[in-house]
Amino acid sequence: MDARSQIEAALIDVFALADQPGSPPKLAAAMRHAVFPGGARIRPRLTMAVAAACGLDAAAVAAAAAASIELLHCASLVHDDMPEFDNAATRRGRPSVHRAFGTPLALLAGDALIVLAFQALARGAARVPTRLAALITAIGGAVGVPYGIVAGQAWECEPSPDLAAYQRAKTGALFAAATEAGAAAAGCAAAPWRALGAALGEAYQVADDIGDAISTEAALGKPAGQDAALGRPNAVHVLGLYGAVARLEGLAAEAAASIPDCPGAAELRALIRLESQRLMPKELPAVAA
Repeated sequence: MDARSQIEAALIDVFALADQPGSPPKLAAAMRHAVFPGGARIRPRLTMAVAAACGLDAAAVAAAAAASIELLHCASLVHDDMPEFDNAATRRGRPSVHRAFGTPLALLAGDALIVLAFQALARGAARVPTRLAALITAIGGAVGVPYGIVAGQAWECEPSPDLAAYQRAKTGALFAAATEAGAAAAGCAAAPWRALGAALGEAYQVADDIGDAISTEAALGKPAGQDAALGRPNAVHVLGLYGAVARLEGLAAEAAASIPDCPGAAELRALIRLESQRLMPKELPAVAA
């Protein structure tokens, strides 16, 4: 199977835990709504790509790590969309979880997805248990405090949020975990891969900021203009449109240059260049002209 198929198979496999007899049916349905069908699966694909570049020798471990990363990402979207934060009506072009199932089930679904992520990791890494500690360290650190996605969400509650700290935590942390987990899943040191994930995470956030500032809900699959409406940090508001575009391009170059020596370094650089091009919003050329 290709990487995308491996990720989907791992997600489907771990969801069997949520669908067992006795599990609340609406909760399981809300969890599935959050995860399937997926978006671009950028973070788990990055995990698989790094594992492959390092010389993948345990595909099931890498797929479990990738599934864990994606479940955590989906959980963060469920919570981010809730009325207490973005109050977003749509996600991936359809009703957000709290709109489809109600706020109580959305809260519980997000919580359950976080737990399910670590269940997926434990099940998959059981095949090579010596790698589990490194995987939990990398992925767990990307979730909580002081620098994980929960901390990133909390920056939105501060009166004067720090843009760099906000972006590093809310978006960059899980990207850094994705690259570190890919290396750890392949039995390599995780720390040298953090810079790649951090640069890609910030690039993705800047691209998201640009999209929020200049795109439409139809193009994004979620509400546009949310940052301005909610007074949240946004790279376009801080740097201007051209400054944000320049920052995005610089981060893409920084990411490609940060790849450690490994058997698949050239292929990974090419993949990052392609992904960086995809991140640039389609509306940008017309706006920047």
